[in-house]
Amino acid sequence: MAGNHSKALQWIQAEKDENLLPSGRYGVGLSGKTDVELLDAYSRAVTAVVDAVGPAVVSISVGGEAPAGNDSEPIGAGSGVLLTPDGYVLTNHHVVSNASRVRLTLTDGTSLGAAPVGSDPPNDLAIIRANGSGLPYAALGDSSTLRVGQLVIAIGNPLGFQSSVSTGVVSATGRGMRSLDRRLIENVIQHTAPLNPGNSGGPLVDSRGRIVGINTAIIPVAQGMGFAVPANTARHVVSQILSYGKVRRGYLGISGRQRQLSRRFARYFNLSRESGVEVVSLDPHGPAIGSGILSGDILVEMNGHPVESVDDLHRLLSGIAVKDVVRIDLLRGTERKTADVEIGEAAA
Repeated sequence: MAGNHSKALQWIQAEKDENLLPSGRYGVGLSGKTDVELLDAYSRAVTAVVDAVGPAVVSISVGGEAPAGNDSEPIGAGSGVLLTPDGYVLTNHHVVSNASRVRLTLTDGTSLGAAPVGSDPPNDLAIIRANGSGLPYAALGDSSTLRVGQLVIAIGNPLGFQSSVSTGVVSATGRGMRSLDRRLIENVIQHTAPLNPGNSGGPLVDSRGRIVGINTAIIPVAQGMGFAVPANTARHVVSQILSYGKVRRGYLGISGRQRQLSRRFARYFNLSRESGVEVVSLDPHGPAIGSGILSGDILVEMNGHPVESVDDLHRLLSGIAVKDVVRIDLLRGTERKTADVEIGEAAA
């Protein structure tokens, strides 16, 4: 699998620090500027971003199985962004899941067939590949540098209106949001650029033309609240899919639930927190079964990092390589024990 996509992976890794727009070209200070000048600078910044990134944004239409002899049934539409000139497109998992047919439309009207490469439901991201070459593409930026109040631009195909642009600001970073499988997506970007059905999978771009997020969800009853998976998460997912065909995640082999600890119990064990993860059951074929961990144990640390919830376990496991050995601190009755576990690989 790695060999098939190695060229695309090189493109994406090489482009991650490049700006599509010259650094500082459209920067404007507030001092001494009139409202007209500031608005003009704002317009120039947005226009330049759309000119640079817009051609790489594609409209995605998907179809499902249909009766024999008929065209495939249309089941949805969304947006995506080309990351390489040979057709690798990043979009949302929910846009292309269960699709038997995928077609892309570029801003110039070109229509291309596409095939799935890999998907990551926990982060609601997917890679598909268009049947084309020499295509326009855009670069993933560094989402860790985003600041609240920063200008962001969403480009996509809301409600079927192709190449639509909306602007807003970053409202918050570091949000947590549940994916379709209820797993927590970390560091989600909340922003005010208006989104509608069809924007899903389209890029969220900063004023220097770098993709800082992939738009993934809105809250229908809310006003001015959109969410995007950060570009740094997307880069990791893309790298894993192009290297292995999927995202490899660590697997501990336990089923657990959050368990509150009394303050007296926390003080007794010198813990700065009041909850851990109680082991409800163990996978009989999983990594933890032979480590000494038992049902009823309460996990409180992994490699020295606090474990207060199942989300904490997922977060820590996402940063640990398969086959690494981790140290688990746990409580059993009135004793504090440790166990070493060689991390396995979660089923796709």
